[in-house]
Amino acid sequence: MGVKQALRSIDAFPRAEDHLLQKTQSGAVVSIVGLFIMATLFLHELSYYLNTLTVHQMSVDLKRGETLPIHVNMTFPSLPCDVLSVDAIDMSGKHEVDLDTNIWKLRLNSHGHIIGTEYISDLVEKEHDHSAHKHDGKEEPKNETESFNFLGFDQAAETMIKKVKQALADGEGCRVYGVIDVQRVAGNFHISVHGLNIYVAQMIFGGSKNVNVSHMIHDLSFGPKYPGIHNPLDDTNRILHDTSGTFKYYIKIVPTEYRYLSKDILSTNQYSVTEYYTPMNEFDRTWPAVYFLYDLSPITVTIKEERRSFLHLITRLCAVLGGTFALTGMLDRWMFRLIESFTKKPSTRSIHK
Repeated sequence: MGVKQALRSIDAFPRAEDHLLQKTQSGAVVSIVGLFIMATLFLHELSYYLNTLTVHQMSVDLKRGETLPIHVNMTFPSLPCDVLSVDAIDMSGKHEVDLDTNIWKLRLNSHGHIIGTEYISDLVEKEHDHSAHKHDGKEEPKNETESFNFLGFDQAAETMIKKVKQALADGEGCRVYGVIDVQRVAGNFHISVHGLNIYVAQMIFGGSKNVNVSHMIHDLSFGPKYPGIHNPLDDTNRILHDTSGTFKYYIKIVPTEYRYLSKDILSTNQYSVTEYYTPMNEFDRTWPAVYFLYDLSPITVTIKEERRSFLHLITRLCAVLGGTFALTGMLDRWMFRLIESFTKKPSTRSIHK
């Protein structure tokens, strides 16, 4: 036996002569359905192969001496920009009042439309001459202007108070946005009227219960965003009606590294949050505010983009396409025998007659 004959003897796919093959309508239907299923599965597997896979790993955070960027974008619909200040304090003892670096605010009218833009540069607390308030038996001031002079306010404070009262009457709000760079230690930042002189605040609002800290958080993040990140405070609305209080958001920050397929590394942070609200009462000496108290996790999460191997794609294609081909072949044989059994019975009965 020659080499060619030996090769032919191990052929696993022998071909029959064309005149021995029988083509049927049922076989054509099964073939079309099978081709459609195989094409669908092929596209699904190809899409599965092209999509990137993310793998999460955890390790101890070894970063030191870096700053933590805080991206803030919030709206206060019931407080004018002139009274809002952004303050920050951390465990190292660093305390910044009325931050004005990389922070902007937009004046909003009662309908939420922008009517002005400026850096945050509010009236910072000034030294107060306590002797000016000692009026043992003296005559009380008769009008608002005399009241300002009586309390020791200068012309700038007087002008600002009148301006803010008019803004409150017009229903002005404020949108605060920008980036706060803080040290990489636990701390907090808050947005409030704390930058005002306490007597100025009292003249404007007439008491802490009248300070409405309703707010909408459009974006709060601690670094650049990566694909699939979810910041739980984004699009958060907290609206108060006929009441006031202090909001506290306790945030646990998780350092994160995102590694792209291109080997680029993005250092950022994700976080979880717990919310707590304390209503004001008549005897509270504090003023309402919105606090963000943050702490850092000692664990770093590394997210890596990976592409599935080409051999993995080939293996899955062979499995799904081969399985579909085998299944359609079995279905074709069953349909052929079923149709054949129905067509033979009437002819057999007619012969017996």
